[in-house]
Amino acid sequence: MAGVELFSHPAFYTRYRAGLCSAAALALLLIAMFTYVPPLLVAYRSQGFWLKQGAYREQPTVRFRYEMLFVATTGPGPGSFLAWSTFPAFNRLQEDRLRVPFLSTREEDKNQDGKMDQLHFKLELPLQSTEHVVGVQLILIFSYQLYRMSTLVMQSMAFLQFFSPVPGSQLYMNGDLKLNQRQLLNHCGLDTRYNVSVVNGTSPFAADYDLTNIIAAYRDRNVTTVFSDPNPVWMTGRAADTPFIINATIHYPEEPGFWEIIKFAWIQYVSILLIFLWVFGRIKMFVFQNQVFTTTPISSVLPLSPVLSCKQHQS
Repeated sequence: MAGVELFSHPAFYTRYRAGLCSAAALALLLIAMFTYVPPLLVAYRSQGFWLKQGAYREQPTVRFRYEMLFVATTGPGPGSFLAWSTFPAFNRLQEDRLRVPFLSTREEDKNQDGKMDQLHFKLELPLQSTEHVVGVQLILIFSYQLYRMSTLVMQSMAFLQFFSPVPGSQLYMNGDLKLNQRQLLNHCGLDTRYNVSVVNGTSPFAADYDLTNIIAAYRDRNVTTVFSDPNPVWMTGRAADTPFIINATIHYPEEPGFWEIIKFAWIQYVSILLIFLWVFGRIKMFVFQNQVFTTTPISSVLPLSPVLSCKQHQS
């Protein structure tokens, strides 16, 4: 028989054949185009076909690195401050302005999920009876890691700062260490661009420890952490020979992250394609069963044998 099989219907055991250059073959080609191309156009024009970014939430792995830099302002003059850090090179530069504080830190895993949830930090700065603190600046350095969707490993910081015209006895702060992004996180690979120290603790130059330079270099990063406390408490009335105290609680909250992805296009396309497959499947069945275009139908049902037909007639 001439031609090729263009369509078959298993339910009716019928196949339809025609030539490749026949009107039926051209109609089948047009039906296929109207089945598969329009769903692609509909999905693309409905926006969001290629999803470039997505958001998710993740509890970061944060650990305090026990590295810090502390400056207490004691007056309006340029040299009126006391300072200390965990970097020996910085301490050597301070000379008589170096004042070693007493420190107490504790990280806590409140929900027992294996990840630390907050840091309790306490600093006691010994003062002479004639010394008064009117402002503090404190840099605490952390190890910050994300693993769920994007793998990010970096060193980040919390910057605590407060100034008051009235000398204080204690500063209490309670806030969150929040992730700040200027660009999307990569959806694959390990990102260690910022896994370097926030403070160049080996440098012998004073400019490398200037808070303005440290903050400026840190803000140039595309991914940082920011300490947020909208309600710091500054307490006054320090008794003579008592230390100035900083009490801080830093929470490590679950963070929303943004990462680059290219997916969901096929989900949108297939969901629309299923409708078109059903509609044009019915159209195709109508065209061939009603011989809208001339084809050669071939039935797969075998005729009954004469013996079987005779037995059925006698019964």
